[in-house]
Amino acid sequence: MALDLHEQGAEIRLQSPPMTQPRTIDRSISRSTRHLRGDDQQQYQDYLAGCVGPSIHALNTLAVCGAVVIAVTGTLAGHPSLAPAWLQALPLVAMLGVVAATKRVRQPDGLRLLGLVAVTLLEVVINLQGLTGKPDLPWVWPGALLVPAASAMVWLGSWDFALGMLLCALGPLPMLIWNGTDGPHLLQYSVYMAVTMALCVVLRTFLAEMLMEQFRLERQLRKKAATDDLSGLLLRNRFLELAADAIDEAHVRRRPTCLLYLDVDHFKAINDDHGHAAGDAALVALAAALRAQGRPKDLIGRVGGEEFAMLLPGAGVEQALERAERLRLAVHDIPRPDGRLSVSIGVAACAPGAYLGVEALLARADQAMRHAKREGRDRIVIA
Repeated sequence: MALDLHEQGAEIRLQSPPMTQPRTIDRSISRSTRHLRGDDQQQYQDYLAGCVGPSIHALNTLAVCGAVVIAVTGTLAGHPSLAPAWLQALPLVAMLGVVAATKRVRQPDGLRLLGLVAVTLLEVVINLQGLTGKPDLPWVWPGALLVPAASAMVWLGSWDFALGMLLCALGPLPMLIWNGTDGPHLLQYSVYMAVTMALCVVLRTFLAEMLMEQFRLERQLRKKAATDDLSGLLLRNRFLELAADAIDEAHVRRRPTCLLYLDVDHFKAINDDHGHAAGDAALVALAAALRAQGRPKDLIGRVGGEEFAMLLPGAGVEQALERAERLRLAVHDIPRPDGRLSVSIGVAACAPGAYLGVEALLARADQAMRHAKREGRDRIVIA
């Protein structure tokens, strides 16, 4: 089936793309997560969970070992706790459960909760070991300063960092109050804890900025690896990867899928007679026309030198033909040095309930596009 439709469109001015210059990372980008919206924010939180999750597990493991060392050392050094042994063992058992959970959990909210539980249990351990009944600072109080310093780097967000630091600052107070610690020692503890908290804020700020910059850089690199530098469209491999997922989803939901395969007519003549800059300008304008005609869920890729593909999830044959015709006419608005630009379009369809892989669908649309070329170009052929 062939559709031969010709219509002159209004001419638009086309500029050649500027020569590519080396690009550097935009240092003016704000590193605050407040500038991330919607899916970007969730992606950043998942990224943090992947980066920080193993550290949380390692620190919890180290905390359990440290708690055991504190209990044994206190007894051997003549600073036994007044708390019964079974009570001292309870938080250690609970911490083992937290260690096991942090090895499996990778969801941001779950890691936040486990981090707060771990800090709470560690503060309980310090309080129980510090119940000596003496008015001076207990021997374990340096451990109370070490907890916020060690955990400052593993919090995923501002609110859990603030809550964690609050737990660290107030956690030793029950021990100090029960021992009847005198004023000078309380003042000493407060000064040291304030200095530790200031250090934690500096460390946390530095880490947050570093991770945000790293996240943005990795996302830019992934995008660059998946898109064509000239047109800004998906590269062939990435297009096929995403198209395969979209086709699978449409098959599960029993929805139709169509694919358009476009080839610029007489493109070689543009490069040979007018230079590659003119050819590049035509491709850039065609890519812009494809994006203008596409829906948010459509996939558009540059699959060859002057060949493009557009996957239309959920579109039936009639809708695909209508979209293809609108696109064919829109391309007429793009001038070329020797006339107007035109494309030959092949259409391949996958009916609901039937399954056709992306490679097979692309091959059928390619054959239909070649048939359009043989029929005289600037037309649409359905496979």
